[in-house]
Amino acid sequence: MFSKETYKERRRKLLKSVDKGLILLLGNDESPMNYADNGYHFRQDSTFLYFFGLNKPFLAGILDCDSGEVSIFGNELTVEDFVWMGPQPSIAAQGLQVGITKSGNIASLVTFLKEALSLGREIHFLPPYRPENKIKLFEWLNILPNESMAKASVELIMGVVNQRNYKSAEEVSEIHIACDISVEIHKMAMRMAKPGVCEAHIAATVEQIALAAGGHVSFPVIATINGQTLHNHYHGNFLKDGEMFLLDAGAETSMGYAGDLSSTVPVNGKFSSWQKDIYSICLDSHNTAISMLKPGIPFKEVHFESARVIIRGLKDIGLMRGSVDDALTNGAHALFFPCGLGHMMGLDAHDMEDLGEVYVGYEAEVKSTQFGLKSLRLARKLEPGFVITIEPGIYFIPELIDQWNAENHNGDYINFDKVIQYKKFGGLRNEENFLITDTGSELLGRPKPKSISDVEAEWQL
Repeated sequence: MFSKETYKERRRKLLKSVDKGLILLLGNDESPMNYADNGYHFRQDSTFLYFFGLNKPFLAGILDCDSGEVSIFGNELTVEDFVWMGPQPSIAAQGLQVGITKSGNIASLVTFLKEALSLGREIHFLPPYRPENKIKLFEWLNILPNESMAKASVELIMGVVNQRNYKSAEEVSEIHIACDISVEIHKMAMRMAKPGVCEAHIAATVEQIALAAGGHVSFPVIATINGQTLHNHYHGNFLKDGEMFLLDAGAETSMGYAGDLSSTVPVNGKFSSWQKDIYSICLDSHNTAISMLKPGIPFKEVHFESARVIIRGLKDIGLMRGSVDDALTNGAHALFFPCGLGHMMGLDAHDMEDLGEVYVGYEAEVKSTQFGLKSLRLARKLEPGFVITIEPGIYFIPELIDQWNAENHNGDYINFDKVIQYKKFGGLRNEENFLITDTGSELLGRPKPKSISDVEAEWQL
């Protein structure tokens, strides 16, 4: 963890951002896989981790906006727990690690909250994404589980977002570490992507490298020959000559900070002419977006320009036609690029997605409902301290092609006769992570192979 002063300062700022009442921040509990003592890998709630730094289950924190007092709550472990887990610090000792002198058990927290409710005090909480925390809000605050999202405090959400969106130097250093490990993961995957190798073997190596570095993967690994399925977590295919292999994977450090990279490599080590055409267009889009990164530019504009590059490139090879800007306005490019250009990143691969994209990536601006554009997670003006991903892709999704072709949807801009010839092409993308600086942007982590020559050379190693 960082120094206790870091967490004290973060909590001080949060207290100033909420006018009055109590802030209740819930940590995560253990999550049983198939029975209570066989749990999934524990991952602390990122906002709790940001303000309290404690990566232990069954904790909750209270910040009193009126008095400025901060308390930590949890139940002490018993002798029986020590037998299985070894010695564990007390709740009070954990609090002292991060500059908190007041602590108590969960029963005392419940009593405190009920007293606060009886006095009419407002209790701010964040949108719960775990069912056990919805149950706690019901038992402690009488908030029905199906109402807990709507009753979350927008004032608190904005207070958290307005801190976590801006990464400090020590956070950036930690993200650099995550990205360096992620680059090593991708380079190894490129070398492994040979005919006859199973996707699962590469996915297992990804997990191995992340664990060996002292952390975990930052999200479930995407390791697939079917890159046209954007979030494909099936790993049962064996790689064949002529296919492309897509890896979307990132490492998470022991402190919880994420990397998030994507790479595409030809399974036989050489891009075919068709693959080279599509890969080059996507890489041009990627590099164009990077060149635009600077404070003050709306990320939506960067997304639009990256889409224009894809439209122009697909026009050059006969897959699209007509006016580039009209095709963009009508969302014709979404047949090939049905997602957003990138997103915030930090303690989450999709930073603060649990708090709502409209607050994190849109600064409360109304999101588009247009297919493709509605999947853009980040649109607001970029500012120094933002950490973002850049990940344009080109995908040939057979079911989507068939549907649009049957409806002649955007037929003025799409040459369906030729697009149909690409139905078995698959999909590809490149993704890197960037810090927005005072004057432009900075690549996080070492450069990964992404040019055609560099990818093919890495495969040979």
